[in-house]
Amino acid sequence: MLEVQDIRIDPATRRAWKGGDEVVLSRKEFDLVHALISRAGDIVTRDELMRDVWHTTFWTSSKTIDVHLGWVRRKLGDDSRRPHLITTIRGQGLRFEKEAPATKV
Repeated sequence: MLEVQDIRIDPATRRAWKGGDEVVLSRKEFDLVHALISRAGDIVTRDELMRDVWHTTFWTSSKTIDVHLGWVRRKLGDDSRRPHLITTIRGQGLRFEKEAPATKV
């Protein structure tokens, strides 16, 4: 079982939860979340995601990751304009954040 912030996944059963609510993810969505959450805090490159999630070394489409990431963000309640779970590190890749950003007072 992997848990970061309020997201929990069980790789053995391929199930995911946000808080106490189960989130239904497609196979690729689950694989994408698993690839990121298993390395929470680290930047995962797009090449690594294509290899680990799509099992390919070539890009079928430059938008493949972005489309799936959009679906995952919606299902997990992560605002793409101000993400707190999965952030895009421009020119480097994606990172599943270990902690939500501090709120401004």
